[in-house]
Amino acid sequence: MNFFSSEADLFSLPRVRNTLIRLEDTIIFALIERAQFAHNSVIYEPAAQQFKDVTGEKSFLEFFLWETEKVHVRRYTSPDEYAFTSPLPMPILPALAYPQFLHPNDINVNPQIMRIYLEHIVAAVTRPGDDQNYGSATTRDVEVLQALSKRIHYGKYIAECKFRESPSAYAALARANDLAGIDALLTNKAVEATLLKRLGRKALIYGQSLDDVDVGKDVVEGEYQSKLLRIPVEAVVELYEKWVIPLTKVVEVEYLVKRGREWVEGDESQRKE
Repeated sequence: MNFFSSEADLFSLPRVRNTLIRLEDTIIFALIERAQFAHNSVIYEPAAQQFKDVTGEKSFLEFFLWETEKVHVRRYTSPDEYAFTSPLPMPILPALAYPQFLHPNDINVNPQIMRIYLEHIVAAVTRPGDDQNYGSATTRDVEVLQALSKRIHYGKYIAECKFRESPSAYAALARANDLAGIDALLTNKAVEATLLKRLGRKALIYGQSLDDVDVGKDVVEGEYQSKLLRIPVEAVVELYEKWVIPLTKVVEVEYLVKRGREWVEGDESQRKE
């Protein structure tokens, strides 16, 4: 179902969390697709000699991503999508009308996402070496980056939902610049633990090929399992534990600081629905 529908619970916390759960699947499958190609480190090198006549001082990934986002430009008029590159042209298609739920903000952590991806993630899910499948590998890189960006920036929706539950508490912390207090108030350790457990199970199941596993049997365990997996389970769990969750917290806290400082008690337009 489209997130931007007209239902009364459009932006409820359970519904936003369901969207995040679906994005887990998107991210895992995108990583599996990227893992079929070698690391191909040359596509991440700025001004690499192989591509310099076309890409200039950009890396092949940066150039490919920029060209992709030019084609997808109206995508970035949606409040849950964030471009990595600029400048982008004006959309050819007319703008769509989206419900106004988020407080106005310009928070964009795509530079951090890109750095984490290049320095930590891609090497964790790919084999070393160069198989010269540069276009295919970069296409998958773009898919992973877009999915990670959407998932991490969705923290704004979680933050807004939680703010509407306790606006006075968040506003007081924001005006005191108590970032640790905001983080503690919005954090649910039980939800995070469940997320990581679910993620590991998904990576284990999705990462196996039915060509290698007897259909009808439960998920393979032990040493034999590791030989069947198309992606390391620990790499997927670590991705969330070390990078996705903490960076989502950065987005949420920054959003709540701005939201709380600008909140006016009694403003009917800011009431919880």
